[in-house]
This record gives sequence, structure tokens and C-alpha cells, in this order.
Amino acid sequence: MAGGPVARVLVDSPLPQLDQLFDYSVPDRLRDQAKPGVRVRVPLRTGGRIANGWLVELADTSAFGGALSELEDVVSEVPQLTPDVWALARAVADRAAGNASDVLRLAIPNRYVRVERSWVAAPGDPGPLPEAPPAIHGAPSGRVEAGIERGERMSLAADPRPLRLPSGEWVGAWAVTLAQAAAHALAADRSSIVIVPDYRDQEQLEAALAALVDPSRVLRTDARQPGGDRYRAFLDATRDPARIIIGNRSTVYAPAARLGLIALWDDGDALLAEPLAPGVHPRDAALVRQEQSGAALLFASHTRSVEVERLIGLGWVHAIEPAGQVRPRVVLTEQQSTPEPGSARIPSSAWRLAQEAVRAGPVLVQVARPGNAPLLACARCHESAHCAACGGTLVVPRSGGTPRCVLCGTSASGWRCPVCDGTRLRAATVGASRTAEELGRAFPRTRVILSDGERPVLRVGDEPALVVATRGAEPIAEGGFRAVLLLDGERMLLRESLRVAEDCLRWWSNASALAAPGAQVFLVGVGGAVATALSTWRQGEWAATELAARRALRFPPAVRVASVTASSANVARAIEAVRGIDGVDVLGPAPADDDGLERAIVRFDYGAGAGVARELRAEMIRVATERRRPVAGRPVRRPPVLRVRFDDPDVP
Repeated sequence: MAGGPVARVLVDSPLPQLDQLFDYSVPDRLRDQAKPGVRVRVPLRTGGRIANGWLVELADTSAFGGALSELEDVVSEVPQLTPDVWALARAVADRAAGNASDVLRLAIPNRYVRVERSWVAAPGDPGPLPEAPPAIHGAPSGRVEAGIERGERMSLAADPRPLRLPSGEWVGAWAVTLAQAAAHALAADRSSIVIVPDYRDQEQLEAALAALVDPSRVLRTDARQPGGDRYRAFLDATRDPARIIIGNRSTVYAPAARLGLIALWDDGDALLAEPLAPGVHPRDAALVRQEQSGAALLFASHTRSVEVERLIGLGWVHAIEPAGQVRPRVVLTEQQSTPEPGSARIPSSAWRLAQEAVRAGPVLVQVARPGNAPLLACARCHESAHCAACGGTLVVPRSGGTPRCVLCGTSASGWRCPVCDGTRLRAATVGASRTAEELGRAFPRTRVILSDGERPVLRVGDEPALVVATRGAEPIAEGGFRAVLLLDGERMLLRESLRVAEDCLRWWSNASALAAPGAQVFLVGVGGAVATALSTWRQGEWAATELAARRALRFPPAVRVASVTASSANVARAIEAVRGIDGVDVLGPAPADDDGLERAIVRFDYGAGAGVARELRAEMIRVATERRRPVAGRPVRRPPVLRVRFDDPDVP
């Protein structure tokens, strides 16, 4: 039992056995600085090490009967870990069998001492609260406003068109909708957290907010900021004035006073999948935070994700139908076997439209991939063509000539399809660079603009131009694109993934929403249910059908999954630990890599999630604490590994 205050500390460590609160006594020299939420340094009994940690709470007594170690030091001058962020980090870590310290590493940016001291010396005064917007664009009158006030969970199909702001800048209508929703919450002196996939979306949202609220009330937190700016914005978020906090996936963990709204734009975008441990998707973290805080939760998108569709089916999220019947004019075409010369594999009807539309303004051409070299497929069965020697992808060199392997350079002159025994090759995908070159030759007096990951273009004017962009890199055009051509759809659907159709529908829908009102959108070479969903703009119905198919096969998100990767013996023990839980079944194990590890997939009902997480967590701790004594004369064995990933996006 301690004689003074007891600090309960979370050690910042990836070791699962240290993911708990440890008690330390607070020495007299640190009593004024030791406050809940500050960074601290504490001793660990193993090897006399000093570790970083977070002072989570102060107590009067400790359950430990012996003498407590003292805090070594208090690092930060101001508390950074707020109670609501700690509660969220603990909950999502437990849900994913992860460490709370890993979540806090995502939530709290690196400390900058000079920024912190200047922030303390000059706290700053945010601008006045705005007036509530008269209406929220794209939603039935008063529906979203009432949902925000009630703390409701909502899903809204966004208006699929660009809008002009009072400043003259053009943004997607979705950005105006989310900005107005956040401004409505701010007018009631409540904070909002708005999460978007990438910086392109963030800049549109920031522009839409600038027309509604004082800029000092908007905090931007993302990895593209200088570290000092990001840390200052984080510190501002810990203060009492209500703010609108915008950013990417980790923004869901931002501190926020009197949180009134959490909004996610396009939650199905792959950029929102968290790659760092414990890999919790911001959609799931937002659902947990909404329950803890009572704030409203708004999912907005052009294409509803299957995960949100599941929540709607359960009645947990309420679907809000958009106001009006605005939708793009999508035309389905068949891929021509012999494209017109110089038409860059564009069907004749779309080709003629592009020629007419480009006289009036910009035309968007979406392609599947960047680069110059075309990918090849069998002309008979359309199976992707691979090198017979090493299995690499076959492409046509930029200079032309015989196709060759991108890995080993072997010529494909004697290539034969292993599926149908065909010998002819066809271009399955032409990169953005090659498409731009072909269109440049076909439209010699028209400017051709290329936009991809290496050469991003955020905005284009309303003058005539052909804009060739890879999926996700499409710019905003003033007044909208006069026509949109969606190429390589057949190739996009060949990707081996459970979510390939859902992803394609999202890419095509987002590109279609960039078209000017009344402009035509051509989807080239794709038919079936996914094409029909795009042309009729009934993505929600498609998501419901897709969910039903996954439920029949016990695929996510109808069930949850966790991947378990370890040696054969450790995988077997982990499987045995969870096999007796109701609603659990196991696929595998199967070889995972070249190091002799195996991987098993655990599928389980949502109600069994807590039990599965608890058992797998116990196995992780058991493996991490195993002691292996070195044998004289033999090399030291590497420590055992047990990797667990809940809701793994790579499964199945």
C-alpha cells in the first residue's frame, strides 16, 4: 500500500503481457505535475529499464501489498490522454485482442516541446459559434438535423454532383452536406469529428466548411501536416471550446469537447482500412465511440458499404433516402472487338460523345492502372497472361514489339494459355500514360491532362481538355465533366478479392458523381448486376443482395473473422482454445509463408466476438511469455510468434 497518491500507468509497449495498468507511487517532487492524461516515464523491473507510459488515473490506495516503485519522471506539461479517448482505446483494443497502447500511438501525435510551451503561454480564442444552416443539402428537410439532436445513427446516400461554393470553388455535393451537418452541431456548441479517406476529400471538406464557420473552429489533423502543426491542432482539440475536427482514419480517436457528431465519408474506401496494429477500422471505432458518447453518427457515400447495409438490416443504423431524384446518366456499352483507330479502346458511341463533349469542356477518362505498358490476357478466354518461366505478368514494352515478362524479361513469343490452350493475346488493361498518349494523337488540338498517384491533379478548369485519371485520382472540374468514360471495367473485375465488385461499383459511382448535370457516363465492357446497379443508381439494393450472398456463405461482414498466424503447434493450441465457443468455425490451417508458419481463419458470430478475443488474447500472452533456454553449441532460436488480426481485410 502506498503512503501517498498512486498513479495507475499504462506502459507504452507492444508486449501483450504489459497491456494493463500498473501502480506506481508518486514522489513529492512530481505531485504537482502528475495529473491524469500526462506522459510519464516509469521503471520496469526487468533489467532496470525505464519505459514510457500514460498516467491514466490517480488513486488513494493500491491493491498491491508491497512497496511500489516511484514514477521516474513526468514528460508532458499538459494532459493529452482524455478520459473519453482512453475509454475508446481500451474498448476497441479489447474488441480486436490488441494493445491499448497501440491505439494511443495512433490517437496521440508525437510531442513537440516548443509547440506545447507556446500553446500553454498563448491559448488562443476560437471564433464565434456559427448560426445553424437553414437546411442540410441532399437530405429531407430537418431529417438529419433531428438525428443529430437525438444522437441517432444514420446512413445517407450523397447527392452525386459537384456544387459551386460562394467562393467560386467547386466541390462534391457530399462535402457541402457533411460541412452543413457539422456546422449544425457546432451551432449547438457541440464538437464534430469528420473522417474522410484521403487529402483530396479533406481539402474539399475544408473548402466547404470555410463558407460556414470561422476557420479557428476547424482543426485539421493528418499525416501530411508538419508535425508541429498537427500537435498544436491536437492540443487545441483537448480544450473546452467546441470544434470541427477533420482528418483521415486516425481522426476517429481525436479528443473533442461535448462530442455531438461523428461523420464518415465513403467508409468502404480501402484507404480507411487501418494497417497498423490492432487494425481497427474507423467505422468500427466510430460505432464504439458513438455508444460511449451518445453523439450522432452519420455514414455518407455514393455507394453504401456492405457493412453499413448489415447495420441497416439490424435496425442499428437508419437509412435516409436523399431528397430529390438526382442521378448521373449512365450508359452501358459493350466492348468493341475492333476499336476505331486511335480511339484508345473506346466504343464508337462513347467515342463520338467524347468528340462532341470535349468542345464544351473537360472530359474524364478513368482507367484501371497507371503506367505505360499494357497488361495482356488470352484473346479467347480473357484469362490474365503470365510468364511460363516465372509466373510474372506479361506486358507490351513501351517501344512495342513482342510481349515480355515484367519480372524476368522472358519473351512471350511462344506463349500458350494454360486454361483454353489459346495462343493469341489481347490488351486487358492499358495504363494511364499509354491512354493519354493515344488520346493525344486522336485529339491533336485538345489538351490532355494525366492524373495518378505520382502526378496528382486536384482541380481542372472548365476549358476543353481530356483528363485521364486512375481510379481514385480523378480531379474536380469546374461545372463538372461534360462526359465521363469508365474504361477497363472488365479488367478491374478480374482482381481476386471478395470485395472486387463492391470496390468497382464504388470507384465508378464516385467518378460518375463528378459529371455535370445531364452529362453522360459510359461504362465500357461491363454487364450484369453491378453494371445495372450503377446505371439505375440503386447501389443500396445491390449491397443488400451482396450481403445476402455473403450470409449464405458465412463471409464477412455476415460474420466476423480473425486470422491466426504462428507455428503449427501454436496455431493448433489457439484453434483448440476457441473451437468450443458457440458460433465459431475454423478454416485451415494452411502454409502462410516461407518461414514455416501456418495460418488459420477463425469465423465467428458477432455475439461470440468477446469470447474469441479473450481466448486468443490469452494465447498471445502465453506465447509471448514462453521462456526458451539456449542450448550450448546451438544457434539461439528466435522468439515464438503468434499474430492475430481481427476483421482482417485480406481475408478471404
